[in-house]
Amino acid sequence: MVKVIIKKSAYDYEKLKLDITSILGSLNTGLIREGTRVLIKPNFLLAYPPDKAVTTHPLVVKAIAEYVLNLGASVQISDSSGSPTNIFNQILKVGGYQDALKGLDVTFKDFTRSVMINTASSFKNIEIAEDALKAEVIINAAKLKTHTQMRLTLAVKNLFGTIVGLKKPQWHMKVGENREKFAELLVTLYSLLKPQINILDGILAMEGDGPGSSGIPRTLGMLMGSSDAVTLDMAVCEMLNIAPLWLYTNKAAHKLDLIKDYTIEGEMDEVKGFMFPKETSMLFGPPVARKFMRKHLATRPKNVDGACKLCNSCVKICPAKAIKNDGKKLIFDYEKCIRCYCCQEICPHKAIEIHEPLMGKTIMKMFSK
Repeated sequence: MVKVIIKKSAYDYEKLKLDITSILGSLNTGLIREGTRVLIKPNFLLAYPPDKAVTTHPLVVKAIAEYVLNLGASVQISDSSGSPTNIFNQILKVGGYQDALKGLDVTFKDFTRSVMINTASSFKNIEIAEDALKAEVIINAAKLKTHTQMRLTLAVKNLFGTIVGLKKPQWHMKVGENREKFAELLVTLYSLLKPQINILDGILAMEGDGPGSSGIPRTLGMLMGSSDAVTLDMAVCEMLNIAPLWLYTNKAAHKLDLIKDYTIEGEMDEVKGFMFPKETSMLFGPPVARKFMRKHLATRPKNVDGACKLCNSCVKICPAKAIKNDGKKLIFDYEKCIRCYCCQEICPHKAIEIHEPLMGKTIMKMFSK
């Protein structure tokens, strides 16, 4: 029976530190001791301040780091953003990590080098950050957020950050239109890394069209932890009052026989009225019909009028090379677009939204009656 620990918490550091210490103390069954090399893997998606709920809160990372350091272990804090440019140092500054962890003996390091791992899965080979593979203990410090492709990004999804840099959109190019296949990739990655401790920052969560700047911060006041990331994600679904297998990564874990029985330690309050994101559409049918479906049925990325700064972040990140900047506006090639929504995820200006064509809306209403 796997334990999921829940604490009602806040970003008041004294309170937060007690809660983090309690969770880690319960999960650290001799794993972390003097000399242990510990990797903390937060969610460092983009350079945003903590009140935007885009990244794991810096005080959560600080409390974890202090717990580990007090045991005499070493601490490395690493992630790899999906940004086409290296913004790791900017994330540390804007996200408040430099200030929050100032004076602590920790190493901040962007994932840069990959190692090819042979797997028994259908993916055969996966390149994973070398530092993640070399760590003796991984503390997976995720953020509770929505995700327009995967519905939610929780503990399992957070490990996609161990895929280095632009190798992320390459995976989107391979499996981006098949959400269940992408979920299988994420669960496979989790199975290879096996983080021993998983912490979920749901104190200030994100709802709506996350995981980036288009999402809406929402205070839930919840801090969660477990030795098993899949189990933690299952418990979050219970808290949000949704069927656990509605989440693609949970469904993939079920197919791979990774679902375990669990018990809740602490008080879980049901979250009501949580806003889930608009989802991308999957294209079906023979090739001759796909052009019509792409044009009239499939959701697609679209510029928000007046918001685009022509910064080219989306142009650089697009794995299908489906976006061009003509100097005045962005031009989307929807024939090339694979609907991975990397562009919306990476946009720093909330300038890309999910557009659903009128015919698609009409058909969805007909089938929902």
